[in-house]
Amino acid sequence: MRFMIIVRATAQSEAGVLPRPDEPLMQEMAAYHEELARAGVLLDGAGLRPSREGWRIHYQNGQGRVLDGPFAETKELIAGYTLIQVRSREEAMEWARRFPAPFGREGDGGVIELRQLYEMEDFETAA
Repeated sequence: MRFMIIVRATAQSEAGVLPRPDEPLMQEMAAYHEELARAGVLLDGAGLRPSREGWRIHYQNGQGRVLDGPFAETKELIAGYTLIQVRSREEAMEWARRFPAPFGREGDGGVIELRQLYEMEDFETAA
């Protein structure tokens, strides 16, 4: 089972404010991801640049229209993710509970969301 741990953006992450490499947050994130890798469950993980550097494509009647960032609703944006592969929903929840506060322990530490990915067999049983 694959799960994505989604880090919700904040005004700070959308402003492009990056933590210094020597900050405790960076050390906690590195240690957490190293632990995931040692356990053999880490598939990928990365932080995302602010939405001002991205774009969206809106589709209507089969036609795509490009809209450049930034995007106003910070609560709807993603600042980063970690992709894991585990044996159960419970194991995914245990790893998620150990995820460091994405923007540090002070103030607004941020929000993470956990979502299971569809697998090909999910589509085969839907037919």
